[in-house]
Amino acid sequence: MSIEKVILVDKNDQPIGLMEKMEAHEKALLHRAFSVFVLNKKGELMLQRRALHKYHSPGLWTNTCCSHQREGETSLNAGKRRLKEEMGFETFLEEKFSFIYKAEFDNGLTEHEFDHVLMGNYDATPVINTDEVVEWKWMALEEIKKDIENIPEMYTPWFKIIFDKFYHYLQVKS
Repeated sequence: MSIEKVILVDKNDQPIGLMEKMEAHEKALLHRAFSVFVLNKKGELMLQRRALHKYHSPGLWTNTCCSHQREGETSLNAGKRRLKEEMGFETFLEEKFSFIYKAEFDNGLTEHEFDHVLMGNYDATPVINTDEVVEWKWMALEEIKKDIENIPEMYTPWFKIIFDKFYHYLQVKS
């Protein structure tokens, strides 16, 4: 298996090189990423709880899926690939916005990402990859917002940041 690399970028999302994923997280270098948010017809968000063996944020709730683009891969293609790998389904995705964030973890790693936020719709039951995901659920956006306020330790650091942006984006668009 090849070592996974991330695309290092500048603040304008222009590629400046490749680096092994763990090294980029150790050095807190800005790199390209994507976050997928899948909603059902009721407007509920599909959340996943990360597998317990993940090297950071194990067992925490987060958005439908997220990861890093591979060299030469568009954000949309990367999102579709990872959605299929983690959640076992395909759906149409649209890029809604992007922004830079930084989230530090207890284990010394840092996510410093130029994140492309993708959104799609789906109403069936996913077939989760248990190497990646422990469980999943649908949750109303208002309920997620309250839950993050009341028990933030149950959610990944990046999800708390990205959900706030996503929630605001949906409020402005409605």
